[in-house]
Amino acid sequence: MKRFPVILLLLLLFVSESFGQTVYILSDKSSQQAEYALGKLSPVLVSKGYQPVRNSIKYHFLINLAVDPSKAGPESYIIKRENNMISVIGGDDRGLIYGTHSLAESLRNGANLEDIDYSSEKPHFPLRAIKHNTSWYSYRPSSALDLHYEILRDISYWEAFLDMMVENRFNSLSIWNLHPFVFMIQAKNFPEASPFSQKEMEEWKNLHKAIFKMASQRAIETYIIPFNIFVSHEFAKAHDVAHNNVYPHYFVPGDTSEIVKRYTRESVAQVLQEYPELTGFGLTLGEGMAGMTPQQREDWMFETYIEGMRLAGRPSKLVHRIPFSSTTESLGATSVELERLTRRAIEREAKLNFIQGPIWADLKYNWSHAHSTPKLVKVHGGEMFDTFYNPLPEGYKVTYTARNEDFFALRWGVPQFIRDHIAMNSQSYVGGYFVGSESYIPAKDYFTAAKGQVNWKFAFQRQWLFYKLWGRLLYNPQTPDKIFSATYTEKYGEKGVNLLEAISLASSTQLKLASLYDSKWDFTLYGEGMMALIGRYTNYITADRLINQPTLDPDYVSVKDYVDVLKEGNHFPLGKITPPILIDMLEKDCKRALELINGTDPGQDLSLVYELADIKIWANLGLHLAEKLKGSISLQMYRQGFGNDLKAKAIASFTDALGYWDQIIEISRPIYKDMPLAHYNGSSHDRNDNNLFHWALIRDEVANDIEIARNATVSNP
Repeated sequence: MKRFPVILLLLLLFVSESFGQTVYILSDKSSQQAEYALGKLSPVLVSKGYQPVRNSIKYHFLINLAVDPSKAGPESYIIKRENNMISVIGGDDRGLIYGTHSLAESLRNGANLEDIDYSSEKPHFPLRAIKHNTSWYSYRPSSALDLHYEILRDISYWEAFLDMMVENRFNSLSIWNLHPFVFMIQAKNFPEASPFSQKEMEEWKNLHKAIFKMASQRAIETYIIPFNIFVSHEFAKAHDVAHNNVYPHYFVPGDTSEIVKRYTRESVAQVLQEYPELTGFGLTLGEGMAGMTPQQREDWMFETYIEGMRLAGRPSKLVHRIPFSSTTESLGATSVELERLTRRAIEREAKLNFIQGPIWADLKYNWSHAHSTPKLVKVHGGEMFDTFYNPLPEGYKVTYTARNEDFFALRWGVPQFIRDHIAMNSQSYVGGYFVGSESYIPAKDYFTAAKGQVNWKFAFQRQWLFYKLWGRLLYNPQTPDKIFSATYTEKYGEKGVNLLEAISLASSTQLKLASLYDSKWDFTLYGEGMMALIGRYTNYITADRLINQPTLDPDYVSVKDYVDVLKEGNHFPLGKITPPILIDMLEKDCKRALELINGTDPGQDLSLVYELADIKIWANLGLHLAEKLKGSISLQMYRQGFGNDLKAKAIASFTDALGYWDQIIEISRPIYKDMPLAHYNGSSHDRNDNNLFHWALIRDEVANDIEIARNATVSNP
């Protein structure tokens, strides 16, 4: 007993060599960004046992937080230690924040101040943006979007989301809805457009002002991106115009009446005037513009949004989304002529002195399913031609929207995929990425069923790895995996050591499925559910659909094409990923993922229960897909007359595939609720509130593959 105090003292010294050491921090008290950085560093120092002091005469360590453009470039930073002085030097306010976060990260990952060495980073892309939709006047009418309403009006949600963004090096937040103006201003010359009382309007204004202020403190730029042409119900009724151009419609004719133009133009100007911390606007040319030619759409934008930006009397920035319709239809197709017209419009805007460059000319990467192949196969509407970069642009940069409409519940993270994505798209004309979803909002956690304490409050915090990988790698693609692994060990100790490798292997199932199964807009593929748009509804991908569906990645081979080539007695060239090769890839990766977490006991840590469960679900989805491919090959070969024994093989493979699906249900049923999806219901204004998903809910559809095989017949030659 007498030795206990000595042992305790030695234990404390062993746990933290820094215990009791004082730190004096020198920073610019007049800078909001420096104060924000200081506020993020101080708690980490305290958690490590250091004592921040205000006395600059006596201290163990001096930390100098400074901005010096002569030593570092924009958004860049340098950290260096000279004896007991550590300098964090940013090339600008944003670089200072990133450098301070980097120092804090090193401390959280086990370093002490005396361990800090020289380090530096600079941005790979100038734009690293989040796409975030709202639940009011949302693009799709759905209960899956409505349920976020209260949380999105909670300032604490936006504070947490912006903190996540800046920690992960995202530098821009874009907020999207059909008609944002009515929630931001009471139009001076059109007060009748507002549905709100004065008190309600003040609440909306306070929300938006708080978002933009917090973003500015974190050196995050903000963009409002409406859809066009839309007005409020109250405006349409008061002026007897644009009756179809209101929520929840979107594929409707454009109302180009002068009163609508004036209202839009003045609203743009007033928003920029009333919200000086708002960075700029985005232009979307498609929804609400049916019946208009591409030139008419560009002209309308110039007469409203661009002219409104001029009238605002202050400079602002612009996102000009590349239109996807070369016809007068809402859903058209790409063309060289459309690209040429759009390039001329953007170059015209880039010459205006009230628009700060570069303009971001944005395209959807592989339509709505960027989490597929890292190769750019198509954009929204079809093929992308070379118009925007040949010759090289001046005044604008091409950006890509990496949409995720494929997984909302399951955690996802494949760092090498994102590195490959960036490596293939780092030409001089590329400015960066927008990352986010259209039919999902990462606010309310409507997934978690298990009762107990978890380490997240909001839905985006469940997907922490998704945001960390995209943000950090867009900033610096050389960021090593150990940075991401360290977050696992910070959260879960030694039990987290293998989790990055395991989730990377398991969740690559999504990439393989989306590369194999060609898809277009929002609901044509839902990867974590093995579902796709069939007719008017999103259903489980049947064996027949898998057999016949073309591939997205040109190096992948469909089951139908594979069997056709076998029947002809030919072979595929090296480099092609045939179904048997894909089966081997799926089985190797998913079995290895399960091996890595085999024996990992989460104990009472419910958060770790979910991390492990998601790895298991993705792995079983991959093994399910592997068996489904085996069964589909056998089924198609049987139908093509390769042998009667192949029917039994197909039935056996589909039975094994159902077994893996039952494993998914067993894992997920106790911990995942039935989850609403904003999936397509046939038209632009129909609601789809009976849209619950759980793997258990579609088991009968999965089992039906067995019946498809049992009922198969040999095709006539």
